[in-house]
Amino acid sequence: MARLDEKQRVELEAAVFRRLVAHLRERTDVQNIDLMNLAGFCRNCLGNWMAEAAAEEGIDLNRDAAREIVYGMPYDEWKARHQQEASPEQQAAFKKNQGGH
Repeated sequence: MARLDEKQRVELEAAVFRRLVAHLRERTDVQNIDLMNLAGFCRNCLGNWMAEAAAEEGIDLNRDAAREIVYGMPYDEWKARHQQEASPEQQAAFKKNQGGH
């Protein structure tokens, strides 16, 4: 198994993150509640995590700006274009699975 130095590891992680974000931008049919119900995180979580990581590094990046990086547009615009009403089944699964997330 190849050993990566720190720079290589960070570059690969960044490339994987960019690919994940690009994939999620393309898959607008996949709703955030579906991601939460299946994986325990969604696009908003990615944006929140980015904002938190920025804060840890002393970088001024608020949640709205970080979410815009993830969504490729302002969150409100993405919601208006792509977000669907959650079904009762989706809402029940979210309530059961997330417990206070």
